[in-house]
Amino acid sequence: MSSPTFRIRTRRKYYRLIFTGLMALMMSLIISAALLLIKVGFVDGFFTELLHSWALGFVVAWPSAYGCAYVVQEHVLSRIEFY
Repeated sequence: MSSPTFRIRTRRKYYRLIFTGLMALMMSLIISAALLLIKVGFVDGFFTELLHSWALGFVVAWPSAYGCAYVVQEHVLSRIEFY
């Protein structure tokens, strides 16, 4: 017996907002963890510091990802002919 698939229905206009939010969430976690490991290594309180760093990184990452996605889609990809 298979488990049911989890789905959310929302309007298409929220696609960029949701996409950039999820990308910023994942990328800020990866970058925060990597930088902490490089800077201080795996020390006591690592996960507490990671959560703090991740929260700050996400606050910067989401708006910047949203802005960059807009610029790339509207001003760069619109000038490329795909076939």
